[in-house]
Amino acid sequence: MARKNKPLPALDWLEPRLRLSRWLSLALFVALIGLLAVWYLLLVDLHGARPWVILGVHLVPLAILAPGMLLGNARVHAWACYVLNLYFIQGVVTAFQPGRELFGWLEAGVSLALFCSALLYTRWRFQYDRKLAGE
Repeated sequence: MARKNKPLPALDWLEPRLRLSRWLSLALFVALIGLLAVWYLLLVDLHGARPWVILGVHLVPLAILAPGMLLGNARVHAWACYVLNLYFIQGVVTAFQPGRELFGWLEAGVSLALFCSALLYTRWRFQYDRKLAGE
């Protein structure tokens, strides 16, 4: 027995949600980059390691996603959901280290919020595109 497709939401319902989730994704993306930069360049003691190298390693996955995030590509937002799991895990692990609790919970919280906004943007963007195509 075939499953019936649910009707797609109206365009006027999707448009404000698309705008909000996209701008929230961008703001949280920049916030995550800023949080990592401030932490590694200004606050944490890396015991002799070069902060630019450590920060660079942490920013490589985000730099790969940045062009698509800025352009509003739904597939890149979907891939960001996978990549953000790394930052969430790192944040939770860091949150249980003495003296690093605040940074860990901030990183986990920002990455979780970015995950949710990117996920919603992806869903609503594909629904919007299907609706525009006449489905």
